Amino acid sequence: MSDVTVVGLGAMGTTIARLFINQGLRVTLWNRSRDKAETFIKQGAKVAATITDALEASPVTIMCVFDYAAATTILQQLHSSASLKQRTLIQMTTGSPEDARKSLAWASAHEMNYLDAAIQAAPSQMGQENTPVLLSGDEKVFLETKPLLKLLAGNIIYLGGKIDAAATVDAATLSYVYGAMTGFTHGARMVEVAGLDVAQFGKIVNEISPSFGEFFQHEGNVIQSGDFTISESPLRISVIATERILQSSADANINTEIPAFIADLFKRADAAGLGDKEAAALIEVIRD
Repeated sequence: MSDVTVVGLGAMGTTIARLFINQGLRVTLWNRSRDKAETFIKQGAKVAATITDALEASPVTIMCVFDYAAATTILQQLHSSASLKQRTLIQMTTGSPEDARKSLAWASAHEMNYLDAAIQAAPSQMGQENTPVLLSGDEKVFLETKPLLKLLAGNIIYLGGKIDAAATVDAATLSYVYGAMTGFTHGARMVEVAGLDVAQFGKIVNEISPSFGEFFQHEGNVIQSGDFTISESPLRISVIATERILQSSADANINTEIPAFIADLFKRADAAGLGDKEAAALIEVIRD
């Protein structure tokens, strides 16, 4: 029997397989096209002929494919007589909270243990001490598989037994990332139109990011506590700042969709009487 099975040999799956093999583990692989496994075969990995063989080959299977539709299609090929009782499936395919719940139901129907995971790093960043991977599911199963998972990422963040927790927090962090990306590109356009150095702007953003990370951590604590007494930044300051960004964009004759949306949120918060609260009180508008 192998130590671990890896299903899916895309960029991330290939990296996962390589990390396990480099640590001397006995690895079984399954991929829709066998050619991607050839290099690993030369290093001692085995290739399963079917998904049934792949899941039966190891006590733990890590699946990382393009999306949950692909994962479902693959798992539907499982032979009805497959013996998977007490084996563990760790799903690292990016999906929604509903996908996670459906996957748990599928695994339970096949008497398998199931953990849902969300990788928050690029393939080149895997295997490092600070590589973040979110995990949710049965704590006992998590603790049993944690040593294996630590070979892939040093920063394993266990979010509890609720199976959809990892997918939910993954979507939440991506909301932050894409919000920051849209704000960044708008800012880059402001700098560009002014004839300034966009590369230098990117460098400045990189340098201020750690302090803003600490600020957002503080605001998260504020929201969790429910106490919006001013502790770092009054919301009214953000009302003025976002209006200024909107006006500056209009004056520069550039697209105002992003700053208009943000300014409107803070204006609504101010109108709701939140101006003299901590900036995180903006969530009251989001809640409405």
